[in-house]
Amino acid sequence: MIRFGLRLTLAGGREAAVRLAVIALSVALGVGLLLVALTGLHGVTSQNDRYGWANSADAPGAERGVDPLWWQLRVDGFDRRTIGRVDLAATGPRSPVPPGLPRLPGPGEYFASPELARLIAATPAAELADRFPGRRLAGTIGPRALPAPDSLVAVVGYAPAELSRRAGVSRVGTIATTAPTRCPRGCWSGIPSSGLQLILSVVAAALIFPLFILISTATRLAATRREQRFAAMRLVGATPAQVSVVSAVESTVSALAGTVLGFALFLLFRDAVAGIPFTGAPMFPADLALDPVTVLGVGLGVPLIAALAARLALRRVRISPLGVSRRVTPRPPRAWRLVPLAAGLAEMAYFVGRRPDTTNGQIAAYLSGIFTILIGLVTAGPWLTMAGSRLVARRARRPAALIAARRLADDPRAGFRSVSGLVLALFVTSVAVGVIGSISADRGPRADPDVATLYTLFRDEETAPAGDPVPAGLAAQPGVRASVVTRLPPAGVPVPESPSDSFGGPYVLASCDEIARLPGVTRCAAGARTAWVWPDLSGPDEWTGPWPAADVDPARLSTFRAQSIVTVTDGSVAALERARTVLQLAHPMLYSPYSEREWQAEATKVFQGWRRLADVVILVSLAIAGCSLAVSVAGGLSERKRPFSMLRLTGVPLGTLRRVVALESVTPLVLACLVALGAGLLAAQLFLTGQMELSLSPPGVSFYAIVVGGLAASLAVIASTMPLLRRITGPEAARNE
Repeated sequence: MIRFGLRLTLAGGREAAVRLAVIALSVALGVGLLLVALTGLHGVTSQNDRYGWANSADAPGAERGVDPLWWQLRVDGFDRRTIGRVDLAATGPRSPVPPGLPRLPGPGEYFASPELARLIAATPAAELADRFPGRRLAGTIGPRALPAPDSLVAVVGYAPAELSRRAGVSRVGTIATTAPTRCPRGCWSGIPSSGLQLILSVVAAALIFPLFILISTATRLAATRREQRFAAMRLVGATPAQVSVVSAVESTVSALAGTVLGFALFLLFRDAVAGIPFTGAPMFPADLALDPVTVLGVGLGVPLIAALAARLALRRVRISPLGVSRRVTPRPPRAWRLVPLAAGLAEMAYFVGRRPDTTNGQIAAYLSGIFTILIGLVTAGPWLTMAGSRLVARRARRPAALIAARRLADDPRAGFRSVSGLVLALFVTSVAVGVIGSISADRGPRADPDVATLYTLFRDEETAPAGDPVPAGLAAQPGVRASVVTRLPPAGVPVPESPSDSFGGPYVLASCDEIARLPGVTRCAAGARTAWVWPDLSGPDEWTGPWPAADVDPARLSTFRAQSIVTVTDGSVAALERARTVLQLAHPMLYSPYSEREWQAEATKVFQGWRRLADVVILVSLAIAGCSLAVSVAGGLSERKRPFSMLRLTGVPLGTLRRVVALESVTPLVLACLVALGAGLLAAQLFLTGQMELSLSPPGVSFYAIVVGGLAASLAVIASTMPLLRRITGPEAARNE
């Protein structure tokens, strides 16, 4: 029977070849996209783990026979881009070598990533190269130490006697291989992998259902014709088991061909997909690696699903060979089908205020809720279709509306099946737009300032200097306008209470004469010589009053430890980077001087990556749904050629039949889509409230444009199948049937 099934599949004429090609292409699209989603989960972890080596923090002697390194991590910046830098010094010949380096750099040498080496060569030395003592490039850093192909990374060598005297330096005997889970004192890292894994897990779950629907729809193509053929086989003596084998062979061959093609498409476009900065930075193609579990799961699971779908589609043939001819109205769906949808929303609501502490717990909680809602939409769809069709039938005034409503009421499952992919796509769209849009509205970047202010922040007593911490050459740098030093109040100096609810600490001290020289900052209270200020001199957004006066003699300020240096430049990149170079050489700390522009650039990079991810989810979901709709509508027309042909012979105009087909597709589409959009926005609200303590921001115009565009595209797909009606409903079609 296997050979017979292969012969029917591969040598069954033009119809069999077309069916094989359509199913294979549909499965290939689904498999390729599913592989991207699954390997992306691994890629996020791999990319973030390559930040881990720079965050090594080890006690000396962690491993016997190892000479520990003097080690200082530094997070630098250039023109709104982050530079990861490690200053190190070997204490002996057996000191460990960081990944990506052929050897340790000696004093006055440094290794740089290819992108950083190119940037140094193209930039004036005072703006970048002078930050590396000796300025002797020893070589480039390999991919093992680079989170992304365009990462800016440097490893700088020092003499042990020089580096060991710095504050904040540690001794490292073992190089870390994974990203830190916590950074209480700060670290160099990308987007937290736990949050991205949660988002990508939801994305994978959201894509899997439309993909499975596409595969199931494709494998059911021409199911009625195949039912009749298999029923004839039963009538001539074939057993149910033999019919099942032939059916499974047909579906499995198509699915296997599509699966192989899907793997080929994934490998063909993997480099292009890796270059899309979903995490704010592109990945290496190796990050999207296929592990054995993914290969076996997808390679075996997809053909298995196809075989099961075909087996379920032919269950009437297995019951009786005459079951195909006895066309009776199926039992109507019951109201219990709404229960899974309500259960999924209830589960999401349960975790509001009860968010699990671990990432795995959060993934399990929200992933199961999303899965349950998706299952609920598919389960509730037939009942909603039946309810809507009965309402349309009661209000029908034209034959097309009445025929379409009655046909939907007789078999609402088949009517909903054709639009189920788009319903799930719109649910995914509403969740993605609701979550990403709300996060962007709450934490998105503000307008770019006219001037660039550098903040040099001394984060603890160990690094906070006394005296005058402003480097001697800072004021002479072109483009530097002025600078202010804020000071930590010594013990015994009472800190005042907050002057308003909108203004809170931490309070530090600053000279009002220095503040007056800075453009565009809050001024001191009238008559004040010393003021209580924030370390960055900005204050909260809603603060409008002057800095409160401090009862401290300005002459004493130089005896207090510094908290920050606030340097205002003219806003040019050259001035900003020259000032940063001078400040960084004078104060080598974990975090180099930073500007508001760079904080905004980091936030923009993250949100742009998330928006790209949301856009991909939306476009992919709609594309999958469109393919499912096209296959389902075309297949449905082919299977209903006999009743449509008989209607044509009785005098029903072709235009009426077209309106029937359109109404049969549009009615369940509109009803179920309204429920999907409502459920999606509600799920987004519950996720935001439970996971991030945010409220859902009203979707913008782009959201409604996407919804309208998706519905318009669906109507275009339905309209594109209308020319088939004329060809399949002629007198010859009725005669041949």
